[in-house]
Amino acid sequence: MTAIAPTLLTLRGFTRVTTGRGPAMSTRDATHTTTRPVPDEVSLEADSRPRAPGILLGVGLGGFVDGIVLHQILQWHHLLSSEGSYPKTTVAGLEVNTLADGLFHASTWVAVAVGIYVFWRRTTEWRWAISGRALVGWMLAGWGFFNVVEGVIDHQILGLHHVREGAGVDENAWDLGFLGFGTLLIAAGWLLARGDEAAPGSVRG
Repeated sequence: MTAIAPTLLTLRGFTRVTTGRGPAMSTRDATHTTTRPVPDEVSLEADSRPRAPGILLGVGLGGFVDGIVLHQILQWHHLLSSEGSYPKTTVAGLEVNTLADGLFHASTWVAVAVGIYVFWRRTTEWRWAISGRALVGWMLAGWGFFNVVEGVIDHQILGLHHVREGAGVDENAWDLGFLGFGTLLIAAGWLLARGDEAAPGSVRG
């Protein structure tokens, strides 16, 4: 007589042993396992997933720092204060600049909201799916990207405003310092994010 080897069937967390001749002979709880990528794949995904949301969050939060600190708290400039048609020394000009500042803040809020949404979509298992160090690095890079783009377009090309305005102020030096700070943020953020990618076996934070 030919022996019939038992067959293991796994279904919804239980393992059933059958011989192929009839109903199950015995059942027992199976060890629960989850399929995850191998460590190198985990590291690669943990570093690459926060790139887009990190940059978006950095752009938005960097814009908030610029708008809240420089526009409102220090009042060094407004969005259109150097454009010429809307001087901040008149009520009408200040109203237009306040509206422009509000639209600017709305756009940075959208960048933060989209960044959070992308971040949520890419995070399937909170602690292992995202590298905290890489996320912070890409956020710094996004902040620096905002500074460089805003500094080149608004300060240098369009001349809408300068970082610090007023009599006796070297506006060009402040503008160049703003660009230099943005460049440093991009470099530091990129090194921080890439440094995490270079150490696949490191502990994720």
